[in-house]
Amino acid sequence: MKMDHAAKNLATVKAKIERAARVAGRASDDVGLIAVSKTFDTHEIEPVLNAGQRVFGENRVQEAQGKWPMLRERFKSIELHLIGPLQSNKVKEAVALFDVIQTVDREKIARTLADEIRKQGRLPRLYVQVNTGSEPQKAGIEPSEAVAFVQRCRDEFGLAIAGLMCIPPAQENSGPHFALLRKLSREAGITHLSMGMSGDYETAISFGATEVRVGSAIFGNRAYQL
Repeated sequence: MKMDHAAKNLATVKAKIERAARVAGRASDDVGLIAVSKTFDTHEIEPVLNAGQRVFGENRVQEAQGKWPMLRERFKSIELHLIGPLQSNKVKEAVALFDVIQTVDREKIARTLADEIRKQGRLPRLYVQVNTGSEPQKAGIEPSEAVAFVQRCRDEFGLAIAGLMCIPPAQENSGPHFALLRKLSREAGITHLSMGMSGDYETAISFGATEVRVGSAIFGNRAYQL
C-alpha cells in the first residue's frame, strides 16, 4: 500500500509542477524534479523508479553508496544529486558516485573537487550553495560573496559551475530568498537554479527554479534515527 502511495504522490507532484510552470508562463519541461530519497530504503524507492522517475537526491555520501550502485544495476539512466553537505574526506567517493554535486560551499571543497575531478576524469555538474538567510548553523556561501566565489571556482580551480542552490530559513517566506538566488544567478551568468522543496516548490517555480527537490511529498514523512 505504502509503495503504491509513493507512485501516486509522484504523479500528483508532477501535475502540480506542470500547473505551476504553466501559471508562470513557462514550459513544464523547463523544471526538473529531483525526488529526495534520503533515509528511504531501496524497496521504498523502487516504486518511484518503476513509475518512471530517474532523478534523485541524497544527503549523505555513505548512505547513497549503500543504495544506488545496486539500483543502477537494475534501472538505467539514473541521475543522482548530492544535496547535503560534502565533507572533504568524502570528495573522492562523491565524485565517483554522483552526477551532480549541489553543495559546493567553501574554497577547500572547491579545491579538493578540482583535484579529484582531474584524477578520476569524471565531470559531475557542480552547483554553489548560497546561504540566502545568512543562518550561522547552515552551510552555504554568503549572498554578498556568491558571485565572486563562482568566479574564483572558475578562474582558480577550473571548475565549471552550472548552478546555484539554496535552502531558505524554515520560518520565513521563501519567495524573497528565491528572488535573491535568481538575481545572483544572473549576475554570475548561471542558468540552473535548484530551489524549492515539498512545502514551497510551486513558489520556487514562479521565481524561476529549473529544479525542485521534493522528498516527503512523494515518499511520506521520514523516520529519523535519534
